[in-house]
Amino acid sequence: MFIQTEATPNPEVLKFIPGRDLMGEGTRDFRDANAAQASPLAVELFGIDGVDRVFFGQDYLTVGKTAAHDWAHLKAPILAAIMDHFTSGQPLFAGEDDQAGGHDEHVYEGETAQIVAEIKDLLDTRIRPAVAQDGGDILFSRFDEQTGVVWLNMRGACSGCPSSTATLKAGVENMLKHYVPEVTGVEQTF
Repeated sequence: MFIQTEATPNPEVLKFIPGRDLMGEGTRDFRDANAAQASPLAVELFGIDGVDRVFFGQDYLTVGKTAAHDWAHLKAPILAAIMDHFTSGQPLFAGEDDQAGGHDEHVYEGETAQIVAEIKDLLDTRIRPAVAQDGGDILFSRFDEQTGVVWLNMRGACSGCPSSTATLKAGVENMLKHYVPEVTGVEQTF
């Protein structure tokens, strides 16, 4: 098994591409070891000293590290854990817990529902595929119809990335404002 690695715009996150589907659909973000209990692979990765975040994409995963640790020391044990997981035949998730994370499913009414549908469509077709190339994901959280502000959840390599604010404001906000005139701004949820 050959696992490719790629740098991401976030120096604290590396992207690992195992050459097979992980999630198939959706994504899953593990922000700490407690959340990782849902996945044997995530548990194994959090067991490596210095790993502080794990994100599963459709056909890749990203691993975040603490600033005190160096990739030169972490990369080999992470690659070994990923390879061991896939060669063992273990499932990605323990039991029934294979819920893929997606956009918030709050129900909006009338014209607001149409605006939210347009926002989600732009995210899914234009923004999320580009962000996935960098090992991250951006999900819709909510839309404030009074102010026109869209709240988005940045995950994977995007979460905590030094350039995420620029991506959010210069890229995502400009695109949403251009195609959906009701959008006045974009903010990040945490």
